[in-house]
Amino acid sequence: MTDHDPREVFLAEANELLDRLETTLLDLGDRPGDSALVDTAFRALHTIKGSGAMFGFDRVAAFTHDFETAFDLVRRGEVPISADLVNISLSAKDYIRTLIEDPDSTAPVIGEAILAELERLVGRAQAQPAMPPQPEAPAPEMPDAGTAGWRIGIAFAPEVLRNGTNPLALLDELRELGPCTVVPRLADLPDLAALDPERLALGWDVTLRGAATREAIEDVFLFVRDDMVLTLAPLDDRAPAPAPVAVPLPAAPAPVPVAQPPAKPAASEAERRGPARGSEPRGSSTMRVEAERLDELLDRVGELVIAQARLSQLAGHHADAGLQTIAEEIERLSAQLRDTTMSIRMVPIGALFGRFRRLVHDLSGDLGKPVTFVTDGEETELDKTVIERLADPLVHLIRNAIDHGIEDPARRGASGKDPTGRITLGAEHVGAQVHVTVRDDGAGLDVARIRAKAEERGLVAPGTPLTDQQVYQFLFAPGFSTAQQISALSGRGVGMDVVKKTIEALRGSIDITTEPGAGIAIVLRLPLTLAIIEGLLIRVGDGRYVLPLAAVEECVELPEGDRSERGRDFLNIRGDLVPFLRLRSLFAATGEPDPYQKVIIVSVGEARFGLVADQILGNHQTVIKSLSKLHADVTTFSGATILGDGTAALIIDPAQLMAGGQIGAAPDGLRDYREVA
Repeated sequence: MTDHDPREVFLAEANELLDRLETTLLDLGDRPGDSALVDTAFRALHTIKGSGAMFGFDRVAAFTHDFETAFDLVRRGEVPISADLVNISLSAKDYIRTLIEDPDSTAPVIGEAILAELERLVGRAQAQPAMPPQPEAPAPEMPDAGTAGWRIGIAFAPEVLRNGTNPLALLDELRELGPCTVVPRLADLPDLAALDPERLALGWDVTLRGAATREAIEDVFLFVRDDMVLTLAPLDDRAPAPAPVAVPLPAAPAPVPVAQPPAKPAASEAERRGPARGSEPRGSSTMRVEAERLDELLDRVGELVIAQARLSQLAGHHADAGLQTIAEEIERLSAQLRDTTMSIRMVPIGALFGRFRRLVHDLSGDLGKPVTFVTDGEETELDKTVIERLADPLVHLIRNAIDHGIEDPARRGASGKDPTGRITLGAEHVGAQVHVTVRDDGAGLDVARIRAKAEERGLVAPGTPLTDQQVYQFLFAPGFSTAQQISALSGRGVGMDVVKKTIEALRGSIDITTEPGAGIAIVLRLPLTLAIIEGLLIRVGDGRYVLPLAAVEECVELPEGDRSERGRDFLNIRGDLVPFLRLRSLFAATGEPDPYQKVIIVSVGEARFGLVADQILGNHQTVIKSLSKLHADVTTFSGATILGDGTAALIIDPAQLMAGGQIGAAPDGLRDYREVA
């Protein structure tokens, strides 16, 4: 997207408006009496219609106009919000998005059918006899019988001129509604020397006479309501018509009737009052940047971190105090720049969580299972790349939870549960990881049923002793499903396989806990970022490798009695039997082993195991570089990094060592499910 392509700007803003519209419609389904939500939805439609017509999206403007016309009856209180109205409005929103993103892929008959259904719902609601009269309906629309107009207070944000707003044109629109008397507010007007022509320092008090409605006045300022304070009060016709009096705003003092204050106090007072009104445009502190530019910036920061490591290594080999001082200063600055760049890429996960409200809403209606969707920890931040790749796994988990986990209302009622199911999607920071949890209050997992299906498919020999956690892992086998029949949503055993592959590709892990009759909790353990991590640099033979520091628990010396030639062994760590793997055997390292080998205890989920290395070299800021396509089948390593001396070091993936059966001896009869097609 560039500044020279206004259509791309419209597409980006339209997507934001449509996301806001979807969220508002879903909120209306929960709170149908909230008039503020109705106003928000109507304002989004009005903006999409106007911007679409401006940028040549005529089909969008025409369809949205008809949608807006029907929804205007809701805003005026003539049609109540219903579940059917929310559902058809969501379909209309989807059709608008299709018209914007790919207009050739949809036929006009689809839009006509949506509008016909919308018109039917609105017409049916209007045709119903209004048995209980609505006493408050006429009040906000028209002035009382004894009034003949309105007193209007107008105060714009100081930055409104920079946004392209023309206040005088809006005043002219007010004059079209009836005779007006306009009096400017001069209290905030600074001295000529301090005047900024791009900042608006004026406000206005308007006396509008005639039969104009409150709705018509508010529509004049529809596109700038977020950047202004508008006050309306009925004008009493029975009282004498004095000159218009300035209507004080909530955060502004009364107009000063005396001479202008001195230049400096007036300017400082204007600066102080501006933010106090709360009308500063929200977009003034943010800027839209292409994601590709952020990726490029992070690549440059990664190269800087590598160069800084080389400089620090060179400085350590010289006795020049000045060189060492500069190296330390550059190390400090590069660390700050790295942290700042990483924080720019961090996105609140709530932006992802919001997408699944629609998914739960639609699946709940399709399956006839009322479900409450609850989110927690939306403010938790995660790298944007991780969030983008996390969407598909969460879709599969939520669909499985509704289709397989949550029982139908009759079964829930028979077991003493609330007929309405509950799905909770939460996130929290745990050390250097983010834990994303999908929890439902359904029937839970049936261990015996899963095991029977695994034995039927030949994944495990009958009678093999397995823990519950080992049984749960069969759920991630390709094609594995315990569903008795295949539905349009699930049953083919594809979803959980996709979840496992995606999470492992993100260097994450999956934990499952369940309680029969109380539901399932699936925890996705994810790294904060995929670009730069803190690592532990180790030596194995003549090679150097990096372990993610977030996975390291402790380091101990290998006891002399355990220095055998076997590739697998166990170590007693404070009473716990921990399996360990000799990296020299795995990597076929050359040279004599170090006499004092070290064991690095790492954790993957709830599992702990050790990795034996010849030497621990220390901490290392690791810039992750992807391996080439030729090494795509090398799952032991998640990437590579460049060390300070210019050589490369491979990054060990502990989760893949565990998944590949490298750690510990598998029980007899247990086969690797990846060998079964």
